[in-house]
Amino acid sequence: MIRTGAEYRVSIQDNREVYINGEKVKDVTTHPQFKPLVDIRARIYDMQHEDTTKDVMTLEQDGEVNAIGSALPYTQEDWWAKRRATDIMMNDIGGVVTRVGDETVGEMWSLYDGQDVLNEVDPQFSKNIKHHIGKVLKGDPFHVSANTDPKGDRSKAPQDQDPDMLLHMVKETDAGIIVRGAKYETAAAYANQAFTKPTIANWGNSELSDYAVGFICDLNSPNLKFICRTGFAGRAPEKDYPLANKFDEVDTIVIFDNVLIPWENVLFYRHTKAASFIRATLHRYSAFAFVQRNLKVADMMIGAALFNVRQTGLDKQQAVQEKLSTLAVYREGINAHLTAAIALAERSPAGLMMPNQSLLYTGRVHACSHMHEMVHIARELCGGQICVTPDSASFDAPETKPWMEKYYSINDNWVADDRRKLLAYARDLLNSDYAGHRLTFQLFAQSPPFAHLGAVYRNFDWDGPLNFVKDGADLSDNVMAGIAPRDGDSTIAQWYANPDKIAAE
Repeated sequence: MIRTGAEYRVSIQDNREVYINGEKVKDVTTHPQFKPLVDIRARIYDMQHEDTTKDVMTLEQDGEVNAIGSALPYTQEDWWAKRRATDIMMNDIGGVVTRVGDETVGEMWSLYDGQDVLNEVDPQFSKNIKHHIGKVLKGDPFHVSANTDPKGDRSKAPQDQDPDMLLHMVKETDAGIIVRGAKYETAAAYANQAFTKPTIANWGNSELSDYAVGFICDLNSPNLKFICRTGFAGRAPEKDYPLANKFDEVDTIVIFDNVLIPWENVLFYRHTKAASFIRATLHRYSAFAFVQRNLKVADMMIGAALFNVRQTGLDKQQAVQEKLSTLAVYREGINAHLTAAIALAERSPAGLMMPNQSLLYTGRVHACSHMHEMVHIARELCGGQICVTPDSASFDAPETKPWMEKYYSINDNWVADDRRKLLAYARDLLNSDYAGHRLTFQLFAQSPPFAHLGAVYRNFDWDGPLNFVKDGADLSDNVMAGIAPRDGDSTIAQWYANPDKIAAE
């Protein structure tokens, strides 16, 4: 059944070995750099029970009430429901958080689509993925993702350097497999479990590899160590940095020091085909929730910039309106891709409803590749005062308060305190250490830009443009037959296998 916030807090008050700033953390629920996000995740759990939000945040299946973000999508309406729930959640907490479960659980649905691949290794692994999808739905854990390894010297194969640079299996036991290595996992220090899988994209001719391993890791397992980057919360007063103090999702390098993964948690191992499949399809569902976050960040930039130009009267200028329109075009481009991805959704190999893959992946490229440009436009619209305005203490101190009120009050509607709050918000959104971290995270959180474009290449329907030009130029059918289909592009592969059947459909 769905959890409460209190139940979630208890679930992470265990013996996990967490370090931050070189110190061991006694309780992540109360530590000042973890507590803000723990509180937000607890709030999301509590929203599943409150009368005003429970109908949006949950659904009933088989007589049980479950979190809507963890429910398998079977219809277009399921995706509209997920989108509404995410919007309600972010509106309630007043900002954007990415790694809270709904954005990562979809990665397991991709492996659910690949049960035939898992069956080639061992039918038990196909059963395991079904079991864990059900376990997430009914147990309501905080589920995160583990992808990136330290990697080491990337010009060398893993086995030609310290083997621990990439997570790998070291031996099998009756109880399960033993793994060593490390993974970077955002939010792992205060989550319950992680879907852990490899990042190698090129396995060469190898069919078997100790590095081709995927599993569900319980984050309270023995021999795990969590070494976290310094958080932004608590560095400066919340009045000056309202976003950094509340929404910083702490990233962690998780050390696997001979960790036992029970057989029931193993999804595949020593099988490069399964590893390649999951890398190629990993984000076919989870990209939707990820891109929706970027839509909300666009709203934040538009709101901060528009408030700033309106309170100073600059919104009447054409140049300002053009910049605001550019932000709006960016925002609506994301909105259009998300909407169309639902409207033209596709049936997956396992019978799930996938967002239209070409539209989803092109939307991700649009959202991520242009974000830095939109940040700069928003900076221009907010003006230089976001980097020169004194901190809140200067607005409160008796000696300086009169001067701050004199120079920061504009009229009866925009008094000094409100203007200070707006500038502090804009500074934290666009200019602070947190803002820079957020921009980089959004660019790489679902793989680097070249991989985003690779996903577009594999999923775009190239047949339409090719056939249009073939017919318009009166080319023979031979020109199509001479183009070899690419592996992994199911639309093209099916077209060449049986063009008449596909055309009829």
